[in-house]
Amino acid sequence: MSRFWSQRVRELDPYVPGEQPKIDGLIKLNTNESPYPPSPRVRDALDDSTIERLRLYPDPESVRLRDTLARYYDLSVAQTFVGNGSDEVLALAFMAFFQNERPLLFPDISYSFYPVYCQLFGIPFERVALTDDLSLNPEDYTRECGGIIFPNPNAPTGRALPLADIETILIAQPERVVVVDEAYVDFGADSAVALIDRYPNLLVIQTLSKSRALAGLRLGFALGSEALIEGLQRVKNSFNSYPVDRLAEAAAIASLEDDDYFKTCRDRVIATREHTAKALADLGFQIIPSSANFLFVRVPDGENAAELARELREARILVRHFAKPRIEDYLRISIGSDTDMQHLLKALTARRRD
Repeated sequence: MSRFWSQRVRELDPYVPGEQPKIDGLIKLNTNESPYPPSPRVRDALDDSTIERLRLYPDPESVRLRDTLARYYDLSVAQTFVGNGSDEVLALAFMAFFQNERPLLFPDISYSFYPVYCQLFGIPFERVALTDDLSLNPEDYTRECGGIIFPNPNAPTGRALPLADIETILIAQPERVVVVDEAYVDFGADSAVALIDRYPNLLVIQTLSKSRALAGLRLGFALGSEALIEGLQRVKNSFNSYPVDRLAEAAAIASLEDDDYFKTCRDRVIATREHTAKALADLGFQIIPSSANFLFVRVPDGENAAELARELREARILVRHFAKPRIEDYLRISIGSDTDMQHLLKALTARRRD
């Protein structure tokens, strides 16, 4: 049936997500989901009255949710935007801000959806090499370009960029949009939201999938100047004027209003991450310092990362391997529950004894 495809579709190299297992009993440390359930208030929010209103279209502007986000981040409603997961918000940002003749810049080791969107929307791009220790050098992003995007913390490395370095980029690029993709920011990085009122070219994109445990509802949001948000709204309203459904909006509001639960779960993930990092280092793994809910680790000398990932899967433990230049010797390991991580460490320790 490929004879019916457009030339652009023929040329696409689609994004490949982490394995979603079809069998029970696997320990899932490959897709950076939360090991804990959403706030109990989410269940309460999805009551009979919410279900009854599903017969009606949702608010096309998601005003209640945007108002909640504005209050949470001390911004105006006009500085907020919501969509079906941060991937959709990212796609709208690519369409709104990066379709020009100059190349979009992003790290060579980063979220692999970025080049896919560039292919899809016909956006020229350049991958900027991370340093030898897999960190981002802000000076590499001060040259002429059509825009800049990077995750902070970066994925899959987990390294975080300090706000001073983000400011270096923003100051050097006052006429270009700089998107900071903060999917993992809650686990240890400083959010660039604090810079929004000083830099009208800054757009911050976050998700409720990770730290808020709402991956199954697909809800993300953007924060930025009114002009940038209006640009996103124009694209959204030319594509899908009703993006966020009533259930997702109710769940998101309930989650954002339960800050104590959020902080408790976040702190547990961070504590488990630090304990696991130390244990893996004791087993000979080289650990990249992480500010995310995962670890990016280089396997011990003499080991093959792809083979180790296969062996762990045989032990019913999923981790992520990227068969890409510079990182083929690394594994990305999501932080699960303490019990999940104990199973991982036990399997690795047993393998080492063998």
